[in-house]
Amino acid sequence: MVSLHALSGTVWWQVALFALAGSVAVALLVGCRTRAATALSLVLLVSLQARNPLVLNAGDTLLRRLLFWGLLLPLGERWAVDIVGDEPRDVVAGLASAGLLLQVVAVYVQNAVFKFRADTWPSGRAVRLVFSLDQFTVLAGDLLATAPALLTAINWVWLVLLLCSPLLLVVTGRARALLVGAFAGAHLGMALTISIGLFPLVSVAALLPFLPPVVWDRVWPSSEPSLDWLANRLPRGSPLPSIGSLNRLRRPLLATVLVVLLLSNAVTLGVVSVAQSTAPDKSWDMFAPTPPLTDGWFVAPATTTDGETVDALHGGPVTWERPPDLASTYPSSRWRKYSMQLRGDNAEPLRRSLALVAFLCQRWTASHERDLAEVRLVFVAEPTRLGKPEPRERRPLGTYACGPKGQQSSAPGPSAGT
Repeated sequence: MVSLHALSGTVWWQVALFALAGSVAVALLVGCRTRAATALSLVLLVSLQARNPLVLNAGDTLLRRLLFWGLLLPLGERWAVDIVGDEPRDVVAGLASAGLLLQVVAVYVQNAVFKFRADTWPSGRAVRLVFSLDQFTVLAGDLLATAPALLTAINWVWLVLLLCSPLLLVVTGRARALLVGAFAGAHLGMALTISIGLFPLVSVAALLPFLPPVVWDRVWPSSEPSLDWLANRLPRGSPLPSIGSLNRLRRPLLATVLVVLLLSNAVTLGVVSVAQSTAPDKSWDMFAPTPPLTDGWFVAPATTTDGETVDALHGGPVTWERPPDLASTYPSSRWRKYSMQLRGDNAEPLRRSLALVAFLCQRWTASHERDLAEVRLVFVAEPTRLGKPEPRERRPLGTYACGPKGQQSSAPGPSAGT
């Protein structure tokens, strides 16, 4: 996949790209050369996501698509440096705005369809299963996991909200404001209880275009916030030149994108079949149709060049005891997402070219006098048993050799894949 971030693995190159992305994001925030800032933000985001798709989740996909639709909308006409001194439009309505709103509702509708393809969610057990996974629960989630009746109620409330999501396109005024508030409250609740990356925060941002004037009039009673002080210090953007042929193509292109959006969701749901298609994108399945039924953690026993057995993940001696908090064993939700990819039945090719083992070998060499000879990966599985003792099972994922100077060798060890 094409990625600017993949052009070099050096630290300075990645730092430079992140610094550039941050600067462009600030320009987009204040509305300075808004369209160019949006376009560059989209390019840098796609590049970063293409660099390592194994760590992405639904929030990343949604953010990418929101930026795409934002590129087609006049974001610089309100609360922006670009519009100071000009007269913004009171209403923006068209194919681009329709695409932005439909994109958000499509996420909820598709997720609802996935959830009704098994009895876990309709029976009220799904949220209890999610909160029984210690690798996901954070902050208030650990406390909430001890209240099964409340979790069952949350299960039903979320299902009802998903079924009501098409109303976001229909209702107006206070009714829409209340519905948006309910969805935003649910997403903020997710952020405070389960570790699922950026999805809750991106979802809240995606709901902002649905807020009606009754909300914005209270947030900012004046007709337009004053940005004169900032506009005098920053170069203002100028509108793109009007090119007749491009303007004539704009509407057909937007219509085509809208049709592709609707068809892609229909293909994913199985409503429309496509010949010779690859596996459908299930970015919006999110704990559906059934949440994961196995919790667990990773152990990486390693052998040094002088024959000592050590823990390559955490250092010190190897222990098989359950960590007090499984979520804390992963540095971030990205790490957990990547690690869980290694457990799949078809993940052996990924494990054979394992970047994780190379990282463990290099990190150990950088801080120890002795090198690692090989690393063994084991997943300690803990199948979910609601209200019952949960058994544990060690599932070996393979043994992999470290090469010279801490590098992973190209060929796995003799017991790889066991």
